[in-house]
Amino acid sequence: MGKATFIQNYFRHFSDVAFDTTIEPKLLKAASMLKDVRRRKNKVIFAGNGASATIASHCALDFTKQAGIRSVCFNDAALLTAYGNDYGYEWWVEKALKHYADPGDLVVLLSSSGKSKNILHAAVCARKRRLKVITLSGFAPNNPLRALGHVNLWADSRAYNAVETAHMLWLVALCDLVIGKREYSVR
Repeated sequence: MGKATFIQNYFRHFSDVAFDTTIEPKLLKAASMLKDVRRRKNKVIFAGNGASATIASHCALDFTKQAGIRSVCFNDAALLTAYGNDYGYEWWVEKALKHYADPGDLVVLLSSSGKSKNILHAAVCARKRRLKVITLSGFAPNNPLRALGHVNLWADSRAYNAVETAHMLWLVALCDLVIGKREYSVR
């Protein structure tokens, strides 16, 4: 396969995954949930691992600064290492939710595979606490995380970069949807 063919196929795959038109109703529902959180003056809690943690961090900042929705991300090194050490890596996000989440908060959980134990435990915990949950996952359509959210945004790919790019695009689109426009000055 020549380089041009690889690049063309690569970009086509990203486009097919990220611009899946069936995602629109779910994005609209998620935007409504986010607007409700802002109206009630609650917060959004983001969590993910690795690249998903950086996406979560970026979006927590944008939702707070740009969309006016108080947001936090569970990827502070001290929080992660202390909770991971004291409660175990599979349980640290759940324990952090128990300490930080308030009634009416919204939890956004990212896992490319949809199989990350710490994210799955967090989703179950959030549901038990009656918190609204938005999940972002990829890979297998029957991944366990996809069944745990009130809105489940699933990227139809097994390529980490395609899944993570779709997640990032969908989350910034949600932020702009809540704001009501795609171009604005920095607040």
